[in-house]
Amino acid sequence: MKFNTKTIHGGQIKEKAYGAVMPPIYQTSTYSQESPGEHNGYEYSRTQNPTRHALERSIASLENAKYGLAFSSGLSAIDAIMKLFLPGDEIISTNDLYGGSYRLFDKVFKKFGLKFIFTDLRNLNETEKLISSKTKLIWVETPTNPMINIVDIDGLSKICKTHNLLLAVDNTFSTPFLQKPLDLGADIVMHSATKFLAGHSDVILGLLALSNDELAEKLFFMQNSSGAICGPMDSFLTLRGIKTLHVRMQRHCENARLIANHLKKHDKVDNVYWPGFENHPNHNVAKSQMNDFGGMISFTVKGNFDLVKKITSSFKVFTLAESLGGVESLVNHPATMTHASIPKEERDKIGITDNLIRLSVGIEDISDLVNDVEQAIN
Repeated sequence: MKFNTKTIHGGQIKEKAYGAVMPPIYQTSTYSQESPGEHNGYEYSRTQNPTRHALERSIASLENAKYGLAFSSGLSAIDAIMKLFLPGDEIISTNDLYGGSYRLFDKVFKKFGLKFIFTDLRNLNETEKLISSKTKLIWVETPTNPMINIVDIDGLSKICKTHNLLLAVDNTFSTPFLQKPLDLGADIVMHSATKFLAGHSDVILGLLALSNDELAEKLFFMQNSSGAICGPMDSFLTLRGIKTLHVRMQRHCENARLIANHLKKHDKVDNVYWPGFENHPNHNVAKSQMNDFGGMISFTVKGNFDLVKKITSSFKVFTLAESLGGVESLVNHPATMTHASIPKEERDKIGITDNLIRLSVGIEDISDLVNDVEQAIN
């Protein structure tokens, strides 16, 4: 089955009761049993829910995985992964990552004895030098948030296999439409499905996909034991969003390409970060592991924070807001919004400066978006 067909039919089972085309919303906490322990596979909705299972089968199909797990948010999905490890274990992570992930690593799990080493994962040789006998996992975002850096998943997977490490990839920016980390050697794929997968800015939800039986058993145990599951309504909305993923992602990519090229020519713009440019670091890696270059762009303006505030407040079509990946275009100031939890000195080191602006390019008419960018910057 081809990917575009999988978005609609992948992992889905014909509904037996009434022949519903969409998986029904099983808004129930518990299920009747014929006698103690005799049931139809569902006992309690924290552990099992048919609507959630339909979503979990869908993401497994899209990522070419054996298993899918759905959580109440992307961070709760990451939380489940981190609970696989013990005090003293080390995790190597990209240093340019979502602020919420950094906060979870540095402010929560660090207190419980996990050690996190943040580094530029684009440099494979330097990354390998950081591996010790205590290293258990390499955590990757690619493209990264917000600097849109590209990390070589296949290259890192070879390093992980040599040292018997797990490789987990946050695939939120790409979605499986553009990139399939498991096919490139990763062990676990994570999505903030809040973003492109659900695609309509109306859901908070996280997903994991993987194929290893033992690892899946541990993660299902964490999912059930900690209880950070998504409800059936959010599962349904995400499933509905996934059915148009391929159509939306095509337009996100087309519009972002034109916006990036427009920004690159603008005399008030300093740097534009978009992996489709041939001079973008690891552009060739992006070409090899992605089907296109995505809908996310970051850029710096020639000015200070006052200019940034003026620009971000002047958009008419783009909305100044947290999050990304919805059908509507969003503008964001990472230093004061999504990445404010990262200390300023660390932000500055990796390029998240006060004059950096991030765009999530939506699927509106491109002429309206270009005109909006032009009037806001001018």
